[in-house]
Amino acid sequence: MARKHKTVHVSETPATQMLRAHRVPFTEHPYDYVEHGGSAESARQLGLDEHMVVKTLVMQDQDARPLIVLMHGDRTVSTKNLARQIGAKSVEPCTPEVAQRHSGYQVGGTSPFGTRKAMPVFIEESILALPRIALNGGRRGYLVQLDPQVCVQLLSARPVQCALAQ
Repeated sequence: MARKHKTVHVSETPATQMLRAHRVPFTEHPYDYVEHGGSAESARQLGLDEHMVVKTLVMQDQDARPLIVLMHGDRTVSTKNLARQIGAKSVEPCTPEVAQRHSGYQVGGTSPFGTRKAMPVFIEESILALPRIALNGGRRGYLVQLDPQVCVQLLSARPVQCALAQ
C-alpha cells in the first residue's frame, strides 16, 4: 500500500489566488496546525520571530460593521486606541461565527487577502517597517511570507498605532 507523502505545496486558497493574480511574490510555509496555538505556535514550528508573524483579526465597530486589523503576533490590539484612530465609538472582536461569515475563512486560517466580503483593513504601523512578514495564506496551518507593503498596495491597509505588549 502506497504511503501518502506530505507535499510542500498547498492547494490554492482565495488568498493565494489573489496574490498570484496580482503577481505578488510570496513563499509558502505549511506547518502543523495546533488548536489555540496561535502565532506563537506557528512561529515556533517555522523558526520565525513571532514579531514578524502577523495575525489577521476580524473585528467590528459599534454598528457591527466588520473590519480587519493586522497585528504583530506578539502584541495585542488596544481596541480603545484603534476606535479613536478610525473614528469609531468602539471596536470589539467578532465572534468566530461572525468572523467566518464576513471573511469566508475558518478562524485560525483567516487571511486578509481574498475575503468573502470587502472590509476596511488597518495595519499596525510598525509592521510596515519590517522587511518581510508571515501571515495566514487562507488555511489553518499555512502561512505565506511577503513584503508588508503588499498589504497597503493590494488591500489599501491604513496604518494605525494600537499595539499593546502581551
